[in-house]
Amino acid sequence: MDQTNRTTYFIIAGISSNPEMDLPVFILVVLIYCVTLGGNGSIFVLICLDHHLQTPMYFFLANLSILDLCSSTTSLHKVILSFISGDNTISFTGCLAQIYIFLCFLCDQLLILTAMSYDRFVAVCNPLRYNVIMNYRVCTLLATVCWAWGFIETTETLIELTKLTCFRSNTINHFFCDLVPVMKLSCSNTLFLEIYVLVMGSVSVILIPFVLTCISYVFIISAILKIHSSTGRWKAFRTCSSHLTVVILLYTTLICQYLRPVSVDTLDSVKFFALFNTIAVPILNPLIYSLKNEEVKAAFNRLRCTL
Repeated sequence: MDQTNRTTYFIIAGISSNPEMDLPVFILVVLIYCVTLGGNGSIFVLICLDHHLQTPMYFFLANLSILDLCSSTTSLHKVILSFISGDNTISFTGCLAQIYIFLCFLCDQLLILTAMSYDRFVAVCNPLRYNVIMNYRVCTLLATVCWAWGFIETTETLIELTKLTCFRSNTINHFFCDLVPVMKLSCSNTLFLEIYVLVMGSVSVILIPFVLTCISYVFIISAILKIHSSTGRWKAFRTCSSHLTVVILLYTTLICQYLRPVSVDTLDSVKFFALFNTIAVPILNPLIYSLKNEEVKAAFNRLRCTL
């Protein structure tokens, strides 16, 4: 193998290839990141401070807010630091660590959303036993399993990435180290990694949580349709609408971003969906839960009155 094909660092191309756009992009990224911090941070603090929101549903929402913050920080911090320092390089080890951590948080998000769908299933289909079934111990156990499984599941991907020792170039056409752009740069055999990502990754990380979420909503919709009052049906649906909106948004983005063979992928499309996933989704989540949820808006008003 040619030693010139080995690399100890990568160059991050960034969001825009036009140097004149660096400052506007930097300002936009900083503003978006601040909004993400403010929105998700406010949701998390609000849930911690308001005892009306200390229920299983908002317990999982607090976890989702933390994951949104972690995911955005992992992917956007390099864009901000590169502009400030002028250094857009990242070590090979740092690149692999960024891929691993980012994928872990993505997996955790899907699992937390699955746990939230189960919570909504119990709330709609078995409301009289809701507090018994979704007790503090069960919620803590579910959240712990979700967080732990995300890091365990993506370990094999990290192991396979460490075997990629040959690269056609050390310039990553992305704004952070993401799985697909790094795989496309490699001149090593990535067949097993592609198969693992498309088959094992999609089944255990995306398909299984998606199926479990769909099963929960089949029972939820069935229970809602059995409610005779239209007001009752609408009230039951509103308890799930925010979660359902976030689920559709995140799964659509992830399927477009990752569940395609590397050979038929284009880096521009990967960058576009990654931008939407790391910038738009973390901003939209708190907006969806605050604008479509009367309890959250009431909690904001109570907190504002006490300040």
